[in-house]
Amino acid sequence: MPTGKTPKDSGQSDMRMLISFIIMAVIFTSVLNIFMSAMTTRQATEITYTEFLQMLENKQVETVEIQSDRLVITQKPQENEEEESFYGLRGKQYYTGIINDPELTDRIIASGATQYREVQNNSPIISFLATWVLPFLLIYGISGLILRSVMKKMGGAGGPMSFGKNTAKIYAQKETGVTFADVAGQEEAKESLQEIVDFLHKPERYTAIGAKLPKGALLVGPPGTGKTLLAKAVAGEANVPFYSLSGSDFVEMFVGVGASRVRDLFKQALENAPCIVFIDEIDAIGKSRDNQMGSNDEREQTLNQLLSEMDGFDASKGVVILGATNRPEVLDKALLRPGRFDRRVIVDKPDLKGREDILKVHIKDVKLADNVDLHQIALATSGAAGADLANIVNEAALRAVRFGREKVEQADLMEAVEIIIAGQEKKDRIMTESERKIVAYHEVGHALATALQKNTQPVQKITIVPRTMGALGYTMQMPEEEKYLMNKEEILDQITTYLAGRGAEEVIFHTVTTGASNDIEKATELARNMVAQYGMSERFDMVGLESVQNKYLDGRNVRNCAETTSAAIDEEVLSIIKQCHQKAIKLLQENQPALHRIAAFLLEKETITGEEFMKLLKEEETVDLQKV
Repeated sequence: MPTGKTPKDSGQSDMRMLISFIIMAVIFTSVLNIFMSAMTTRQATEITYTEFLQMLENKQVETVEIQSDRLVITQKPQENEEEESFYGLRGKQYYTGIINDPELTDRIIASGATQYREVQNNSPIISFLATWVLPFLLIYGISGLILRSVMKKMGGAGGPMSFGKNTAKIYAQKETGVTFADVAGQEEAKESLQEIVDFLHKPERYTAIGAKLPKGALLVGPPGTGKTLLAKAVAGEANVPFYSLSGSDFVEMFVGVGASRVRDLFKQALENAPCIVFIDEIDAIGKSRDNQMGSNDEREQTLNQLLSEMDGFDASKGVVILGATNRPEVLDKALLRPGRFDRRVIVDKPDLKGREDILKVHIKDVKLADNVDLHQIALATSGAAGADLANIVNEAALRAVRFGREKVEQADLMEAVEIIIAGQEKKDRIMTESERKIVAYHEVGHALATALQKNTQPVQKITIVPRTMGALGYTMQMPEEEKYLMNKEEILDQITTYLAGRGAEEVIFHTVTTGASNDIEKATELARNMVAQYGMSERFDMVGLESVQNKYLDGRNVRNCAETTSAAIDEEVLSIIKQCHQKAIKLLQENQPALHRIAAFLLEKETITGEEFMKLLKEEETVDLQKV
C-alpha cells in the first residue's frame, strides 16, 4: 500500500539537494575566478623589455613589481591624467617578460622609482586552495544556508512550497478535553459511536468472535448539531490521537497535490495508530464523479486516492476515519459503500428532552436564578440546534450583566430566544401613530386567530416593538408539548393564523399594507407542501409532485411534475389560501370588540404576555354573555 515517501525516497531527495548545492557553488566559483582574472589583467598592456628600459631612463616608472614570470610596471601619472586603475593605483600599468639583467636593480633605483618590491608567489597548491577551494566552500555554505532557510519558510503551513504536505492537526485527549459527557441531545449518535470507542479500548473482545473494526463512520446532519464535537468526543473517550482537517485542505490548483496529501495523512495515521482521522465537510472532495464538462480533475484524483487508501489500510491497527457533511446526497456512491464508510450516523436537531439536556450542559458554568425553568426554554426553541442553544445561553448571560444582575433569570433566557428569532429591539425606529395602530391590530389579529381555533399553539407574547431583523412586531406562540406530526386541520388552522394579520387590516382599516409579506410567504409554503408533498389534496390524491433537496441545509423543493401539473398545483394552492383567508376574516369580524379592546391595550403597553392576552379575551367573552 502506498503510504507517502519512503526512507529511500527521502535519501534520494537529500542527495539531489546536495548535488544542486555543489553545482551551484562550482558555477559561482568559476564565474568569480573568471571575473577576477579579467579585472586584474585587463588594465595591464604588454611592452618590450627595451621599452621598459627606455621608461626607466625617462623616469616615467613609479613602481616595478617582480613576479615569477613577468615584470609589472606602473607608470607615473601625467599631469591632469585621471586615475584609471581598478584597484586604486595611479597611472597606467604595463607588463613585460623577465630577462636575466644583473643591472636591473641599479636601473630601477637610478630612475627614482618610489616603490620597489620583489614578490615571492605562493606554491601552485596554495594558489589553487586560495582561488578555488576556499571560495567554493564559502559559496557552498552560504547558498546552502540561504536556500534551506527559504525552503523551510516556503514549506510552512500556507507557503507556496507546502502544497504537497499534509496540513492536519493532531489533538491528544488532554488538548481536546471533550468526552461523551459534553455531548447532549444525541444519544443515538453516541450509541453508534460507542462501539468504536470500545473496540479501540478492548479490541480482543471483538476479534475473539470474528468482528472487525468499522473503517469509517459518516456523521450527517444540519449545521450546528455537534458533528465535530462528537468526533472529538470519540477521540477523547478512546484516549487516542485525533487528526482533524477539512475536505477543502486537500483541494489545490495543482493536479496531484490533494492525492499526495491523502497519502501523507494516512502515512501519519498508521504511524500513530490507533487514532481517529476526522475529515470535516467531506463533500468538498467526495462529490459524485459525473464526467461532465465542469468536472474537477484535481478533486476527482484526490477522491480516487482517498478511496484507494481506505481500501488499502489495515483496520485492525485501529485507524478510524470519521467524516462529516450536511450534503450526503452529493457524495460519490463508492465513498459510501460498506468497507469505506461502514456506518451513517445521523446527527439531527434535538428533540424537547435533547434541547433541555443541551441547555443543562451549557449552563454548568452560568449562575442561574431560582426562577429559571429550562423546560420552558426548551419548548420555546423548537427546531434549534445545539449551537443555537449555546448562543441563547450566552446571550442571556450577557443580558444579565448588561442589566447589572449577578444571576441569569428566566426573562433573560426568554429575551435571548427572541433575539435569536427576531433580533434585538430596535429602539431608534420610531413609527407614526397610524403605523403603530396598524401593527397592533395586525398582531392581535394573529393572536385572536390562534385563540379562537382548536388546533393551534397558545400565545406566549405579543409585541409591537420593532426588531433588527425587520419585524415591526410579532406574536410568539409556545407549544404545550413536542409534536412530530401535523394533521390537515392543524395545517389549515396554522395558515389561517398566518393570514389573520392581513385580515385584521382589511376588517378594521379596509386596506392592506406590506407588513404581511412574511406571513404570506409562510402560508403559501405550507399550502404548497400540503398539495405537492403531503398528499392532502383531493385533486392530486397521494402523488408526490415535489421532493426536498439539500434536506439538512435550505431544504428547497424540487418539482417532479410537468408544467401543466405545476399550473394545476398553483390553482390548488390558491384555493387553499382563499379558503383560509375568508375564514380568518370571518373570525375577526365576529370578534371585533375583543380585537379593538386588546389592540388598545397593546398600543398602551407595547408588549403583553400570553396570560394578559387570555385574561382580556375572557373578560370580553364575559361582557358579551352579560349582554345576552
